[in-house]
Amino acid sequence: MSNSNGNQGSVLSGSIWMIVISVLLFWLPGIGGFISGLVGGKVSGGVGSALLAWLLSSILFGVLFAAFGTLLTGMVVVGFIAGLGGLVIAFLDAGGRLLGAIIGGLLA
Repeated sequence: MSNSNGNQGSVLSGSIWMIVISVLLFWLPGIGGFISGLVGGKVSGGVGSALLAWLLSSILFGVLFAAFGTLLTGMVVVGFIAGLGGLVIAFLDAGGRLLGAIIGGLLA
């Protein structure tokens, strides 16, 4: 799977782009997720890679929420519960990221 420049896409870099742009555009619900999915899908290099990057970014969001919840509270159980809530929030925004990832993967 290569994009128009002949460069191989990367699932990991696509998911990192999705996470970073989603965090930066959190104040644009739906549209921010779509833009992050579009960029991450294009960076990942194809539709299959974009879908994998979308799934990885959604799971990483939940893990990051759990880690930050544990760090802020100092209690593992509370951090785990906060992480589950964060995972729900990540999957609520995941619809826009999924659509953007598919379109971005098609553009790659």
